[in-house]
Amino acid sequence: MEQNLTDKLELAARFVNNTNSPIFLTGKAGTGKTTFLRKLSELTYKKFVVVAPTGIAALHAKGVTIHSQFLLPFGSFLPTQEPDGNFGTGASFYTQHTLSRRHPINAARKSVLKSIDLLIIDEVSMLRADVLDAIDFRLKSVKRNFNEPFGGIQVLMIGDLFQLPPIVKDIEWSTLSRFYKSMHFFEAHALHNSGMVYLELDKIFRQKDDTFINILNNLRENRITDSDIKILNSYFKTEEETKKLDEVITITTHNYKAENINKNALSNLPGKSFFYDAEISKDFPESLYPLPKALELKEGAQIMFIKNDTSGYSEFFNGKMAKVKELKADEIIVTFEGRRDGYKLTKEVWENKKYVVNEATKELEEEVVGTFEQYPIKLAWAVTVHKSQGLTFEKAIIDVGQAFAPGQVYVALSRLRTLDGLILRTRISPNGIGNDSNVVNFTKSTINLPQPEVLLKEKQRAYVYRLIQHTFDFKEIKESVEHFQKDSDSSLEFEDEEMRNAVQNIKTSIFAESSYLNSFQNQLFRLLSENNLEMLEERLEKAKSYYTEKLEKILFDIILHSTEVSMLSKTQVYLEKLSDIELSVFKKINQIQKASHIAISVLKNQEVGKLASIDAGVSFKRMELVDKTKKITKENPKFFKTKTGKRKKGAPNIKLQKGETYDITYSMSDKGTSIEEIAIQRGLAESTIRSHLAKGILNGRVSINSHMTGEEVENISNLIRKYDFDLAKIRQELPGVYDYGTLKMVLSHIDYLKKSPSQESLKD
Repeated sequence: MEQNLTDKLELAARFVNNTNSPIFLTGKAGTGKTTFLRKLSELTYKKFVVVAPTGIAALHAKGVTIHSQFLLPFGSFLPTQEPDGNFGTGASFYTQHTLSRRHPINAARKSVLKSIDLLIIDEVSMLRADVLDAIDFRLKSVKRNFNEPFGGIQVLMIGDLFQLPPIVKDIEWSTLSRFYKSMHFFEAHALHNSGMVYLELDKIFRQKDDTFINILNNLRENRITDSDIKILNSYFKTEEETKKLDEVITITTHNYKAENINKNALSNLPGKSFFYDAEISKDFPESLYPLPKALELKEGAQIMFIKNDTSGYSEFFNGKMAKVKELKADEIIVTFEGRRDGYKLTKEVWENKKYVVNEATKELEEEVVGTFEQYPIKLAWAVTVHKSQGLTFEKAIIDVGQAFAPGQVYVALSRLRTLDGLILRTRISPNGIGNDSNVVNFTKSTINLPQPEVLLKEKQRAYVYRLIQHTFDFKEIKESVEHFQKDSDSSLEFEDEEMRNAVQNIKTSIFAESSYLNSFQNQLFRLLSENNLEMLEERLEKAKSYYTEKLEKILFDIILHSTEVSMLSKTQVYLEKLSDIELSVFKKINQIQKASHIAISVLKNQEVGKLASIDAGVSFKRMELVDKTKKITKENPKFFKTKTGKRKKGAPNIKLQKGETYDITYSMSDKGTSIEEIAIQRGLAESTIRSHLAKGILNGRVSINSHMTGEEVENISNLIRKYDFDLAKIRQELPGVYDYGTLKMVLSHIDYLKKSPSQESLKD
């Protein structure tokens, strides 16, 4: 990690990579929580998704909302199996019973949740305890694992409890109070059952002034002194005095106050208004807009940037103040500290995305479903305390005389770097400035927790034990098969005997391979207890070779059956459920491939690394199996007969499935059809077409020059190498510059140029 990150952040990364414990990463404003979240993609080998309680918070975290990922209904969750009708009609309630029956999760989101090892929740101060319990129940249901909190998925919660609190209406609390002491996330039943690693970051990067830091700490912990109040109020200025200040933002409590200040200040400027409309593409709901759709500006307007500079030159950052110097219909020139000569703005892109499992590779990916393109500025004579979270100001007018929520005064003051930048518009009174007593008491209770360094050693060994137990256990695969046999469409009878017996034969193979796992686990546990790492590593490596070969054979049988079934009509539901078995086997292969390296690295207290080559190797192997089964099926004489059962008209042509119909895409590419045109003509997403082409480029079937210039290929190739072939990191640090599919095409081109005759090298 970078030098400016603390040992506590290094420790947090170890807890993520080397344990499976729920983690609460907290700390005062300016201690590096956001930096850690940004860096995590290059620090962990675990598959993860990022969620947040609100749309704007999700946009800032480069994730998705909790409700959209988990398909939770709006209302209050009650952690009980009773029907929701037992709890009155004054508010909207749902329970475990109704969540399962009336609000089932769809196959796409279920696949994503089955694929992850880690769930990251940002801005957790806003997360209600009942929503966290709903997440717990949803994950347990998807993983079919009710024995472990969150179904065995690790949860990392990031936030500051002294900032925005969760919102609950009185009518909801009258019922929720039967289940919870308060609505803060730490009261969730899931955490009471699991425990939680508490990591508080203590190095403050924002403030350097010891006096100011002490005042903020006292304010945070409800022990503000008369002396502190006196010091703060010495920075009070009257309205007349504040009117003379230039390029200073006011932080206030209510939306209407901030809007009125901005509106009046803009109208008082001479000259005409210019309007700049955002360019909105595809699915980008208004609730996610980071800015108004139409941005109204005048020359002389006071503004601030609301995004970091993505050009690589670091000209501006989120919260930097500026002033409009010159406006034209399609041009904005601003001045700010360091650029008084004028800086020409360019539009920035915000992405609305969702997580998907690529059907071709079974890799977890981000799919951009919509974009919002606009100049990254907004009027900044005033901003609310709420919207100032995460921002840093050199100077600000603080107007919190009408603070209505716990912690508002603390949040507003902590936006500043120094006391010298403080201008109080209303004097601070000792009354009404305290923080929530539930939060203060919870924080105090953490003092008696074991030291994190001691806890890490204990948790690491427990993690390796769990890793061995879960890796060499086919329970999830067996349950997927049994669930399939129980719930699949019983009316789907195949005339062909091989197809009719396929799933049962797959089940027999799985159960046969799992029969000796218990005794093998005991061998590994004994070696672990003896701390015989050399023999443990040897046994894990042998198990990797043996079980990978066996499971790849089972994976082949599943894919072959899927390919054959895809020729028949009315089989979509059957195929979706069959895909659930395949995903379980695919993930098990991935786990077994990684187990030895992870276990030994953790036990030796070494960095685990990204393990991207293993992920790539398993995905490429799966694609090879898909190609092989398609060829076998096309050449199989039984599909030229009509007695196969429910055969689609036009057989032996196989039904075209999303993510696997490569040949058509390749042929259209050969004819010079663009990616956009292929997507339109085929009725598929452009991301799917790029996925097809990436595979074609890798195997030499498609030339990348058909869709990109040599200069583009060279520039992106250099970028991929610069970021050490980590596409996720490129997407994190350069949002909106390149889509995942384009990066994957160039990566495939690089791999094609250096590809050895065998893909086995990818597994090394």
